[in-house]
Amino acid sequence: MNLILLGPPGAGKGTQATRIIEKYGIPHISTGDIFRKNIKEGTALGKKAQEYMNKGELVPDDLVIEIATTRLLEEDCKEGFLLDGFPRTVYQAEKLDEFLEAHGKKIDKVLDIAVEKEELMTRLIGRRVCKACGATYHIVNMPPAKEGICDVCGGELYQRSDDTEETVANRIEVYNSQTMPLVDYYTEKGNIAHIDGAAGLDNVFTAIVNVLGE
Repeated sequence: MNLILLGPPGAGKGTQATRIIEKYGIPHISTGDIFRKNIKEGTALGKKAQEYMNKGELVPDDLVIEIATTRLLEEDCKEGFLLDGFPRTVYQAEKLDEFLEAHGKKIDKVLDIAVEKEELMTRLIGRRVCKACGATYHIVNMPPAKEGICDVCGGELYQRSDDTEETVANRIEVYNSQTMPLVDYYTEKGNIAHIDGAAGLDNVFTAIVNVLGE
């Protein structure tokens, strides 16, 4: 099953992606994670991506397309995959379709998780991430047992530089202007399903399973 997960920053895609890959046994391919790994390792790609991410801007199309399609050629993607954070523009979607067609594949379903802007702002500004293991918390919705300390490994929690109010507002604006046309693109193809992202984690996942089947 070849899937795409769409949704604005803070829509809860990461949580749902974890559940989807566990249930359906396919790899989760997050371009954001790939970029962050490169940033942490200080690679040339990482440094390039960091400049854009710090400003809340999207990494340029061709850079993203190259890294995503290269990943799809790996062995674990043969039986399916879940793309998260890619494609982000219609141009990327067209290039992805060309790539998949050349390899005898297609996208089976696009899951679009929708959440209102005010709710997204609240979610993102309150997000905290563990420096050591990457576990995610929220100061209101899912606080750690001890403030600033990770429940999982005892690491220090921090606010990502792209989770400040100004940057978050910009990221949502960028998403709406550049990525929302994707909804129209996949609607025309007839393979998109709209999910209410404000319905609560369990209800969102139930809706996803209803779309994909057991």
